[in-house]
Amino acid sequence: MATGKPQIQQLARQLFKLSFTDGRLSSEQVAGVLAYVEKAHPANALAILKIYQRLVATEVAKGVAVVEHSGPVSETVLASIAGALSQRYHRPVTTTAKSNPALIAGLRVRIGDDVYESSVAGQLAALSAAT
Repeated sequence: MATGKPQIQQLARQLFKLSFTDGRLSSEQVAGVLAYVEKAHPANALAILKIYQRLVATEVAKGVAVVEHSGPVSETVLASIAGALSQRYHRPVTTTAKSNPALIAGLRVRIGDDVYESSVAGQLAALSAAT
Protein backbone atom coordinates (compact mmCIF):
# COMPACT_ATOMS: atom_id res chain seq x y z
CA MET A 1 0.00 0.00 0.00
CA ALA A 2 2.14 2.94 1.23
CA THR A 3 5.72 2.74 0.07
CA GLY A 4 7.26 6.23 0.32
CA LYS A 5 7.06 8.97 2.91
CA PRO A 6 4.45 11.07 1.01
CA GLN A 7 2.25 8.01 0.62
CA ILE A 8 2.63 7.15 4.32
CA GLN A 9 1.64 10.68 5.31
CA GLN A 10 -1.27 10.68 2.88
CA LEU A 11 -2.63 7.38 4.21
CA ALA A 12 -2.24 8.57 7.82
CA ARG A 13 -4.16 11.76 6.98
CA GLN A 14 -6.89 9.78 5.22
CA LEU A 15 -7.25 7.54 8.25
CA PHE A 16 -7.32 10.63 10.46
CA LYS A 17 -10.16 12.14 8.39
CA LEU A 18 -12.10 8.90 8.88
CA SER A 19 -11.77 9.36 12.66
CA PHE A 20 -14.42 12.09 12.82
CA THR A 21 -18.17 11.98 13.29
CA ASP A 22 -20.16 15.21 12.90
CA GLY A 23 -16.92 17.22 12.82
CA ARG A 24 -15.61 15.82 16.11
CA LEU A 25 -12.98 13.20 16.82
CA SER A 26 -14.83 9.99 17.65
CA SER A 27 -13.36 7.30 19.89
CA GLU A 28 -15.47 4.71 18.03
CA GLN A 29 -14.07 5.86 14.68
CA VAL A 30 -10.51 5.83 16.05
CA ALA A 31 -11.07 2.27 17.29
CA GLY A 32 -12.34 1.35 13.82
CA VAL A 33 -9.27 2.85 12.16
CA LEU A 34 -6.96 0.96 14.51
CA ALA A 35 -8.85 -2.29 13.89
CA TYR A 36 -8.51 -1.72 10.14
CA VAL A 37 -4.75 -1.18 10.40
CA GLU A 38 -4.40 -4.28 12.57
CA LYS A 39 -6.41 -6.40 10.14
CA ALA A 40 -5.06 -5.01 6.84
CA HIS A 41 -1.37 -4.84 7.87
CA PRO A 42 -0.49 -2.08 5.38
CA ALA A 43 3.16 -1.63 4.43
CA ASN A 44 4.92 0.69 6.88
CA ALA A 45 2.10 0.27 9.41
CA LEU A 46 4.27 1.53 12.27
CA ALA A 47 5.19 4.73 10.43
CA ILE A 48 1.54 5.27 9.47
CA LEU A 49 0.43 4.77 13.07
CA LYS A 50 3.07 7.18 14.40
CA ILE A 51 1.86 9.94 12.08
CA TYR A 52 -1.77 9.07 12.84
CA GLN A 53 -1.07 9.19 16.60
CA ARG A 54 0.54 12.63 16.24
CA LEU A 55 -2.50 13.91 14.32
CA VAL A 56 -4.91 12.53 16.93
CA ALA A 57 -2.86 13.92 19.84
CA THR A 58 -2.79 17.36 18.21
CA GLU A 59 -6.56 17.27 17.74
CA VAL A 60 -7.17 16.18 21.34
CA ALA A 61 -4.88 18.97 22.62
CA LYS A 62 -7.13 21.50 20.88
CA GLY A 63 -9.88 20.62 23.37
CA VAL A 64 -7.85 20.83 26.58
CA ALA A 65 -6.66 24.12 28.05
CA VAL A 66 -3.81 23.88 30.56
CA VAL A 67 -4.21 26.70 33.07
CA GLU A 68 -0.91 27.42 34.79
CA HIS A 69 -1.27 29.37 38.02
CA SER A 70 1.03 30.61 40.77
CA GLY A 71 -1.52 30.56 43.58
CA PRO A 72 -4.85 28.93 44.21
CA VAL A 73 -7.38 28.90 41.36
CA SER A 74 -11.03 28.07 41.96
CA GLU A 75 -13.19 25.66 40.01
CA THR A 76 -15.39 28.64 39.13
CA VAL A 77 -12.47 30.38 37.41
CA LEU A 78 -11.55 27.19 35.55
CA ALA A 79 -15.17 26.73 34.42
CA SER A 80 -15.28 30.36 33.28
CA ILE A 81 -12.08 29.92 31.26
CA ALA A 82 -13.44 26.71 29.73
CA GLY A 83 -16.66 28.46 28.75
CA ALA A 84 -14.89 31.43 27.20
CA LEU A 85 -12.52 29.21 25.22
CA SER A 86 -15.37 26.95 24.08
CA GLN A 87 -17.08 30.02 22.63
CA ARG A 88 -13.87 31.35 21.08
CA TYR A 89 -12.91 28.05 19.42
CA HIS A 90 -16.47 26.88 18.66
CA ARG A 91 -15.89 23.49 20.26
CA PRO A 92 -16.02 22.03 23.78
CA VAL A 93 -12.92 22.88 25.81
CA THR A 94 -12.00 21.46 29.20
CA THR A 95 -9.43 22.87 31.61
CA THR A 96 -6.63 21.31 33.60
CA ALA A 97 -4.97 23.28 36.41
CA LYS A 98 -1.19 23.16 36.78
CA SER A 99 0.72 24.95 39.53
CA ASN A 100 3.66 27.08 38.34
CA PRO A 101 5.19 29.26 41.09
CA ALA A 102 7.56 30.83 38.52
CA LEU A 103 4.64 32.88 37.20
CA ILE A 104 4.82 34.96 40.43
CA ALA A 105 1.11 35.89 40.07
CA GLY A 106 -1.59 35.53 37.43
CA LEU A 107 -2.36 32.86 34.85
CA ARG A 108 -1.00 31.37 31.64
CA VAL A 109 -3.44 29.39 29.51
CA ARG A 110 -2.24 27.01 26.78
CA ILE A 111 -4.61 25.40 24.32
CA GLY A 112 -3.08 23.64 21.35
CA ASP A 113 -0.41 26.02 20.03
CA ASP A 114 -2.08 29.13 21.49
CA VAL A 115 -0.87 30.76 24.70
CA TYR A 116 -2.75 33.43 26.64
CA GLU A 117 -0.46 35.15 29.11
CA SER A 118 -1.59 37.27 32.05
CA SER A 119 1.10 36.56 34.60
CA VAL A 120 3.59 38.86 36.28
CA ALA A 121 6.44 36.76 34.89
CA GLY A 122 5.04 37.21 31.36
CA GLN A 123 4.72 40.95 31.82
CA LEU A 124 8.29 41.19 33.14
CA ALA A 125 9.55 39.17 30.17
CA ALA A 126 7.68 41.46 27.77
CA LEU A 127 9.18 44.55 29.45
CA SER A 128 12.64 43.03 29.31
CA ALA A 129 12.27 42.23 25.61
CA ALA A 130 11.03 45.77 24.87
CA THR A 131 14.12 47.41 26.34
